[in-house]
Amino acid sequence: MGKNDFLTPKAIANRIKAKGLQKLRWYCQMCQKQCRDENGFKCHCMSESHQRQMEVFGQNPSRIIDGYSEEFESLFMEHMKRSHRFSRVAATVVYNEYISDRHHVHMNSTQWATLTEFVKHLGRTGQCKVEETPKGWFITYIDRDSETLFKEKLKSKRLRADLVDEERQERAIRRQIEKAEEAVESVESVSVSAAELPLEQANSNRIEGKVAFALGGSSSLLSSKIEVPEGASKAIFDEIEAEKSEKGSRIGGKVVKGSGGGGGGGRTALDDLMKEEEKAKERSNRRDYWVCEGIVVKVMSEGLKGKGYYKQKGVVMKVIEKYVGEIRMLDSKHVLRVDQNELETVIPQIGGIVRIVNGAYRGSNGRLLSVDTDNYCAKVQIEKGIYDGRVLQAVEYEDICKLA
Repeated sequence: MGKNDFLTPKAIANRIKAKGLQKLRWYCQMCQKQCRDENGFKCHCMSESHQRQMEVFGQNPSRIIDGYSEEFESLFMEHMKRSHRFSRVAATVVYNEYISDRHHVHMNSTQWATLTEFVKHLGRTGQCKVEETPKGWFITYIDRDSETLFKEKLKSKRLRADLVDEERQERAIRRQIEKAEEAVESVESVSVSAAELPLEQANSNRIEGKVAFALGGSSSLLSSKIEVPEGASKAIFDEIEAEKSEKGSRIGGKVVKGSGGGGGGGRTALDDLMKEEEKAKERSNRRDYWVCEGIVVKVMSEGLKGKGYYKQKGVVMKVIEKYVGEIRMLDSKHVLRVDQNELETVIPQIGGIVRIVNGAYRGSNGRLLSVDTDNYCAKVQIEKGIYDGRVLQAVEYEDICKLA
């Protein structure tokens, strides 16, 4: 067996040494050769093959460096996408995982001298969300795949369509309310004009003619020929007034008490329309999921009691598949993924800002005015949006949550 044969102890030892990762400064990217020490790297730099590669590099150095930089960046982001697509992770952890393959593109052949410069580059180009902390640089992958963008576009399109439908419904209800108010005013004017009719004119020999009543915007006219004998006009008008005060007037299918008889305790058509509007919004916006970003929740998971997270509060940073929240704890700053069944809403102090997470006004922000502890509900005034200033008298605790 020769001195440097394949199965000699020295050859086996050399292969074992070359198998692991070596120092970056002793790696030649142009020749793709890793040296074990400074002397070996110096000898390699004096070799003829390395000199030929350096002549090629000298012809167009910027093009070669840009090519290595682009390849390093694409491979790094590909590893980030596969391994840490939905998590916030330290940049050093990702880099150590990336260089575990000894045939990777080394950083000393790129335009970035340090990992910090490369991380800042990822943040400037919008490929990752970059955060500098006392423990180092942390990065979060920003998913910009065509499939994800398509889903986001569909989601935004659905939200816009829902908003348009809601505005259209609001306009229709507003028009109905205006018509109802006009109808009430017309009925009141008819009753007042009938009450102020001079009795002397009614007592004149005989009245025969057509009397037409127009109710609101309806096209139907109630016309009848009335013959009034002498001396009986006063009794006829008294009967008309009594009938109006007792039965009221029917407007748009809703009974409204007339103002002539003095009854004001009946429910108006406006109240009925508003009640129908609330029911329609409640049906359309009530969902079986309520977790959303930016709210403060309390962890109620029994499985996390031993780790110290039970009944601790955190902020929802991200929602995964509608039902799972990625929560950053307020005390420890740790990030957990908890299902909404193991979470509980948090009620702030009086005057605090809350997010309505379910029900008719889902997604709106409001100010907490008061709390009814007996009925487990709260009084909330909506701020901003198309419902600005509206006061909700009784909102259940489960439908509102403190805003971070």
